[in-house]
Amino acid sequence: MGSAKKSTATARKARIEEMRRAEQSRERRNRILTIAASAVVVAGLVAGTVVLVQSQSDDSTAADGKGKGHFVTGSDGVRTWKGTLGRNHVAKTVSYPMEPPVGGDHNQVWMNCNGDVYAKALNNMNAVHSLEHGAVWVTYTSKAKKADVDALAAKVKKTPYTLMSPDDRQKDPIMLSAWGHQRTVTGASDPNVDKFFAKFVQGAQTPEPGAACTNGLSQ
Repeated sequence: MGSAKKSTATARKARIEEMRRAEQSRERRNRILTIAASAVVVAGLVAGTVVLVQSQSDDSTAADGKGKGHFVTGSDGVRTWKGTLGRNHVAKTVSYPMEPPVGGDHNQVWMNCNGDVYAKALNNMNAVHSLEHGAVWVTYTSKAKKADVDALAAKVKKTPYTLMSPDDRQKDPIMLSAWGHQRTVTGASDPNVDKFFAKFVQGAQTPEPGAACTNGLSQ
């Protein structure tokens, strides 16, 4: 009798030990699988980061080129850029072949262009992104008459997909720019202002028609 009880207890202890060893084995296997999965994820993140950095670096290098092309002036006075305009998103400063720029590689964040009037000069890389979305950009120098600046600001404020800012680096007092197109106007009453707006605000030249002009940067 005592021998039977002892045998049963020994068998139970053996089963418990076996179950414990099985559980420990499962835990080790799960730890190995978890570590392996984590290593795969980390490797993927590292590889993705390397690719992203290389991509940004390549794009940025391309953006530094002066841009091959030139303006051709039409009978309507609008200058059209004949050449390649990059559309890469880059992190570093881009050197454009014209001022204001009418396209090219640019920052990934656009300037708000929902009739926004800015009191200070803009970062060209952000404004170019707005042009990509189909905006018309009105720029002026300190030589522009205040009455013209005020009248143009009023027009911009009521026109979605437009923006306005000072730019003392441009050659003429008042200029209008769209993606790949640009012209000089004599003032706010110049009929070419309305013509340019009618043709290029969300015009056929727009690389990304309907893209947002809000939720970007604002001064």
